[in-house]
Amino acid sequence: MVGLRRLVMLLVAAGVACGQPALTTIQDILYRADGTRFSGTMFIHWQSFLSGDTSNIVTANLTVPVVNGVLNVKLVPTTTASAGAQYSITYASGGVSQFTEVWAVPPSTPRLRVRDVRLSTGTVIGPAPLASSPIQISDVTGLTNALAVRPTSGVGFSIGRAAIINQAGQIEGATGNLGDCVHVDGSADTCGGGSGGISPLFSDAETPAGSVDGSNPTFTLSFAPSPIDSLILFRNGLLQKHGVDFALANKVVTFFTGSIPLAGDQLVGSYRYGNPSNPLGTLTAAQVICSSTGNGTSSTTLTSLGSCTIPAGLLTAGDRIEIQFHFRHTGASTAFTGELRWGATTILSRTSVAGEIALAGHLAFGILGSGQSWDAQSWGNSFVLASAVGSAAENPSLPLTIVFRGQMAGASSDVLSLGNFTVVRYPAQTNP
Repeated sequence: MVGLRRLVMLLVAAGVACGQPALTTIQDILYRADGTRFSGTMFIHWQSFLSGDTSNIVTANLTVPVVNGVLNVKLVPTTTASAGAQYSITYASGGVSQFTEVWAVPPSTPRLRVRDVRLSTGTVIGPAPLASSPIQISDVTGLTNALAVRPTSGVGFSIGRAAIINQAGQIEGATGNLGDCVHVDGSADTCGGGSGGISPLFSDAETPAGSVDGSNPTFTLSFAPSPIDSLILFRNGLLQKHGVDFALANKVVTFFTGSIPLAGDQLVGSYRYGNPSNPLGTLTAAQVICSSTGNGTSSTTLTSLGSCTIPAGLLTAGDRIEIQFHFRHTGASTAFTGELRWGATTILSRTSVAGEIALAGHLAFGILGSGQSWDAQSWGNSFVLASAVGSAAENPSLPLTIVFRGQMAGASSDVLSLGNFTVVRYPAQTNP
C-alpha cells in the first residue's frame, strides 16, 4: 500500500514538472565601480504575459538576494513571449534603490550573464508588432489645420538663396545678385546703396557760406542737394522748412522775409548730393521682382501657368513696371489661347492657329497717382503683331498678382507652357 502511494506521488510530480514552462538561468558576478563586489537585493517585476509555450505568467514580483556579488536566478524567456514582455530590474543596497534596468531573456540551455539580457534604452521588446493600417492626417487632432497654415514653396522658390515670404504666405528665394543685400520687404539691391545703384555722398553738419547779419537772405552750400528734400537745415537748433522758411535753387539757399538769420544765429545743414565726378551716383537701379519659368497644360479651360505677386505698398506714383513673357506650343493638333491678368484686369488675351509654336509679348505699366496706364505688344510666327493701350484701377496698397494663363482649344496631346517670364520695377526717380 505504501509503495502504491509513493508511485502515485511520483507520477503527480512528473506531471507538474512536464507542465512547467522552460526557464533560463542568469548567473553572474556583480561589481561596483570601485571594483568591490555588490551586495544587496535585486527586485524583479513583470506584467502578465504569455510565454513561448503559451503558459500564462501572471503579474508578480521576485526578490533575489545578491551576496558578495553572486547572482543566480531562473526566469521564463520573454523574447519568444507575447509583445511587451520584459522584466524590470531594480538594484537596492542598504535600503536605497541604486539603479534600474530592463531585461529581455531569450530561451537558453547554457547559463547567461547579465550583459546577455540587459536592454539599451529605446529597444523594442518582444516579437514584431502586428501590422497596422497607416494613420490618416484627419486622425491626428489639429494636424489638418497645422498643415494648412504652413508656408509652401512659391513660384520663385530657389535653393541657395535667402528665403523670403511673399504676400501669399509662400516661401520664395530673394532675387538679385549674389552680393546684394536683402531688405525687410524682400527686395534686394547693392549693399549700402539704399535703392541700388552707386551710393550717393553725404554732407553732415555743414555751415552754409554767407553773412549772418540780419539782412543777408542768401547762403551757399558746398554742393547741390539731391534730391532737394534731403536737405535738413537748422537755425539755432530749430528745423527750417523748405518752401515755408526758405527756397532752394541748385546749391543756393534763400531765406524768406521774417526767417532771415540774425547776427549771432547758427546755421547747420545736412544733405545728400551726387558725386561731382559721377553724375549717375544718385540714380536708383531697376529691380527684378520676378523672373522664372512656368508650368504647362493640355487643359481646355484657362489654367494658371505662372504668377508674380508685387508686395503691398511697393509701387508708388512714378514707378514703372515692365513685363516680358514667352508661351511655347508643343504639337500642332489644336489652337491655344494665352492670357495675362494684372490683378483682376485681363490686359492681353490672344488665340492662335493650330500650327502656331509660340506667343511672346512685352507690356509696360505706368503707376499713376490713381490707377495705372499700360501699353502692350504681342507677336508670334503666325500671330500678327498687335499693339494696345489702356488703363487699370488696381490698388497698389494691396498685394497685386500678375497671372499668366493658358488653355487649348480642343482635347489633344498638345501642351502649352510658359517658357519664361520677367517682371521688372523701375522706381520713381527725381533728379533736379
